[in-house]
Amino acid sequence: MLRGSSEKLSSPITYIKGVGPARAELLMKEKGIKTQWDMLTDFPFRHVDRTVFSSIREAVEDGQPIQLKGVITQTQIMGRGRGKRLSAGFTDGTGNITLVWFQGVTRLEKIIGPGVKLIVFGKLSYYGSKKNMAHPEIEIIGEGGAEKLVKTGLQPVYSTTEKLSSRGLDTKGLRRIQKNIWAGLSKSDIPETMPAYLLEKLKLIDRYRAFKWLHFPENQSQLDQARKRLSFEELFVLQLRMLHRMTERKMRLKGFVFEQVGQYFHRYFSEQLPFELTGAQKRVLKEIRGDTKTGIQMNRLIQGDVGSGKTIVAIMAMLLAIDNGFQTCLMAPTEILANQHYLKIAGQLEEIGLKAAFLSGSVKGKKRTKILEELAAGEIHVLIGTHAIIEDWVVFKKLGLVVIDEQHRFGVKQRAKLWKKSGELPPHVMVMTATPIPRTLAMTLYGELDISTIDELPPGRKPVKTSRSSDRYRGRLNQFIKNQIAAGRQVYIVYPLIEESSKLDLANLQHGYETLLEQFPRPQYQIGVVHGKMKPDDKDLEMKRFVEGKTHILVSTTVIEVGVNVPNATVMVIENAERFGLSQLHQLRGRVGRGADQSHCILVTGYKLSKVAKKRMEIMCSTNDGFVIAEEDLKIRGPGEIEGTRQSGDIELKVANMARDGIILQTARKMGKIILEKDPTLSHPENVLLKKMVQAENGSALLGRIG
Repeated sequence: MLRGSSEKLSSPITYIKGVGPARAELLMKEKGIKTQWDMLTDFPFRHVDRTVFSSIREAVEDGQPIQLKGVITQTQIMGRGRGKRLSAGFTDGTGNITLVWFQGVTRLEKIIGPGVKLIVFGKLSYYGSKKNMAHPEIEIIGEGGAEKLVKTGLQPVYSTTEKLSSRGLDTKGLRRIQKNIWAGLSKSDIPETMPAYLLEKLKLIDRYRAFKWLHFPENQSQLDQARKRLSFEELFVLQLRMLHRMTERKMRLKGFVFEQVGQYFHRYFSEQLPFELTGAQKRVLKEIRGDTKTGIQMNRLIQGDVGSGKTIVAIMAMLLAIDNGFQTCLMAPTEILANQHYLKIAGQLEEIGLKAAFLSGSVKGKKRTKILEELAAGEIHVLIGTHAIIEDWVVFKKLGLVVIDEQHRFGVKQRAKLWKKSGELPPHVMVMTATPIPRTLAMTLYGELDISTIDELPPGRKPVKTSRSSDRYRGRLNQFIKNQIAAGRQVYIVYPLIEESSKLDLANLQHGYETLLEQFPRPQYQIGVVHGKMKPDDKDLEMKRFVEGKTHILVSTTVIEVGVNVPNATVMVIENAERFGLSQLHQLRGRVGRGADQSHCILVTGYKLSKVAKKRMEIMCSTNDGFVIAEEDLKIRGPGEIEGTRQSGDIELKVANMARDGIILQTARKMGKIILEKDPTLSHPENVLLKKMVQAENGSALLGRIG
């Protein structure tokens, strides 16, 4: 949330009524709240309509927040010491529920007793078959508080912790502190951050009202207007800063000009292409061609689903550079993936008279020396490898294009080192990712890059058939695997590996492996094992055996998720599939379906699944489209958890929601582009606030910068 507040709001929280030194210290430790501004931007995560009451009989959903009006029938103190709790029977005439408090028991037993009429609010839960509510908020009817509460309508609910609640800083206590802050505020304390013309054009309310209504709306309309205004501000700050940097970079950074499409490009196109390019591939190549003609450094993200043909596009972009007298390199995050690229690309390039070389940490001695000499002399046209490419001792004669595969695996400093290897101008940069990213998230993660999407699969590629199974059908599954192996195919069996329970997970993998040895005895069946705790050499050996077809079944954790290409592997069995996220399941499924034969993905789950897990399985079985899956994953998990973004840090948004606010985000980006086209340096008087916005140091973190 962009700062824009008075000196008053910069003062410590200590001096606000209801806080004091002890509570201030606790708020700092538990929620990072130091100042009144911090408190003000600790927005409620939801609002409850306290004019609506449920009946005990109608309330049935576990975890459902409900408000009840009724009377205490009996109370009982149970347990001792830390286990002491107050249990109260409560009825509204339609049924009974037990209210339980583990904290504040001494205070509560003085004010709650049989016959006391209450309004209670909390989450419904079950103890056996009986309805329960732990630590409900209460208002005693007849003291004036309840009547006032009912008239207020929407009431903010703030996140809290057990330690805060024990010191009276539950959501009710936090609400009281917010009211005390607001009692001393005026409009000048929350000054405007956006120009009047923008507010008027988009029909947005002023910032002061937006803050006030987000905390204490009188009705749903006020809450909606507050959310719209502050969501736009957050997303607009992100987009304007990224677009401004992009504009500055294009004005400042010149790039090599690739003037011609020459013989190597044409020969590859006519002699080496394994199939006709898709419309999406042609469109992306046209965009790359456009970038490299301008004299401005290209900085482009190519995103495409597994098997969409990104590598072909990368090869043709490289040939464009070579036709104009430049060398190129391709950097991948692992040796297996880099070597796979090399094996795929080197042979095709040799056919048209070009030389490719492979470089990784394991390439040493005379072999490495020869590669480095030929590279410096310009005899190697394409260098493919791992992060070894960025080492200082790797010198190019004339580097014009850098291709980075799965760029979120590399740090900004690593990527930036490649820039220095091309002499007077930075090389063009092309980043590839096989992790489909929802449009809204791509605009935020990679907003400083030009983005190309390959959203078509090559013709003739068969979609992977996905189905769900369970232990009940294990015999049938094993027979299916045997049939596939008898037909000459190979199989992946993947187990989850989550850090917090890695010992348990490895035990599961080992147990699964031992069970498979019984079902698939040697020497008829060869089974390999790969997991992240193995030594790299052992892991590479097992992977190599599988790639070469010597192993029938590869039992693995998610280490095979990215990069391995085994066209003969047609079956992917994912054990405990409910423990994986959607994007991860889709990435794993992408390891099969790479050959001409029909491939299958079997999701093995437990019998009882949560609603979210059921939804994931349904989505996986219904579509092979990675972009549809990514959008659904965003809705379910939120932007900070989407696969591929965590390496860069989560997106910190206090009000806006990526899954909900896609249209607001697109509007924010569109307005940012319009403003910067008219005023690239934001020097016009009406954009003075926007210039401050761009220059502010304490705005939301931005991700996805190449260098």
